[in-house]
Amino acid sequence: MTHLLSVLMLLVLSSCGTTPPAGTAKTTLPNTAPGPTNELALGIDRTAEYLPLLAGKRVGLVVNHTTLFSNGTHLADSLQALGVKVQTIFAPEHGFRGVADAGAAIKDGKDAKTGLPIVSLYGKNKKPSPEQLREIDVMIFDIQDVGVRYYTYPSTMHYVMEACAENGKECIVLDRPNPNGNYVDGPVLDPKFKSFVGMNPVPVVHGLTSAELALMINGEGWLEGKKHCDLTVVPCTGYNHRQVYELPVRPSPNLPNLQSIRLYPSICLFEPTIVSVGRGTDTQFQVIGAPNQVYGTYQFTPTDQPGAQNPPNEGKVCYGLDLREVNTRQEGFTLKYVLDFYNKTPDKTKFFTSADFFDKLAGTDMIRKMMIAGNSEAEIRAAFTPALEAYKEIRQKYMLYE
Repeated sequence: MTHLLSVLMLLVLSSCGTTPPAGTAKTTLPNTAPGPTNELALGIDRTAEYLPLLAGKRVGLVVNHTTLFSNGTHLADSLQALGVKVQTIFAPEHGFRGVADAGAAIKDGKDAKTGLPIVSLYGKNKKPSPEQLREIDVMIFDIQDVGVRYYTYPSTMHYVMEACAENGKECIVLDRPNPNGNYVDGPVLDPKFKSFVGMNPVPVVHGLTSAELALMINGEGWLEGKKHCDLTVVPCTGYNHRQVYELPVRPSPNLPNLQSIRLYPSICLFEPTIVSVGRGTDTQFQVIGAPNQVYGTYQFTPTDQPGAQNPPNEGKVCYGLDLREVNTRQEGFTLKYVLDFYNKTPDKTKFFTSADFFDKLAGTDMIRKMMIAGNSEAEIRAAFTPALEAYKEIRQKYMLYE
């Protein structure tokens, strides 16, 4: 095993062109963040920090198509090929290969390439059961997040940490940059609206990487029964929260590029409304529109496509806005789009297709109620700012990067 791990470290490091410095965070923050390097090294690249922790242990992988070394090799392929005792792959929303529709049922199965069993963590089984963890000693979580509360991968991480805490298993989080990590904004989730699109009391844009969020979940006692997970995080090096990070692969089928990822915090609020966010086009989360010319002059027509089957307003000409040239680095999270479309809707009683789901996305019913009451974005912001400022103070305790 020791020889095999050494071989893997040499292969990966020679591909990445970097030597991993020492330093991980286990259950609490390290005294100092990892020192800067000239080149970004992802948590997965820093093999010297976590491969020794796997020696002789049975491993579960919570991974998907984004779980790649900087050289493009998948973690599951590398570990299994070198004899690490990988027992099971646990797949989040969109599946292990990342091609399923949003909200589509993910079935258990077997990976054709590795032969490993795949257990779905989306649908009825969102949390690994004691039976599923019986033959596992340590769980590795490594999935590219986008830094937005409604994205479901952090919810999967929360449940994995909780299952590890309940069943006495170790959990390792390999970190990745946050493409929305340069700011913090939006209403903080009210626990009354907790759901799989919002597990923890953080704002819409929380400004944390997966490892930082895992440390916060553990440190703030947010796991069920305030249990404590035996957590190790492996930070990136050569990264800070000001950086613009271009993802090497799309994190899910309907976030095709950085523009869509940066617009996602603001545009996702349209999902439980009559307005299309571009699902069923090649400009997903970069255009908004509905079948009424009051919304704008830009036109698009959603069609049934892989990754967007039966999209909202399928086959109908939608009128609205093309946001592909918006300076999202400058704009950040905004309610102006959803307020504008709501105010332009002739019959406002039909704007929300699911008021309950809208409130779960917003993390509160305050946004919807203030919209209906005719409040401005400035007035709505003033209402959620105190909780947002309180969150920023908590966030400082868990920062791994500048």
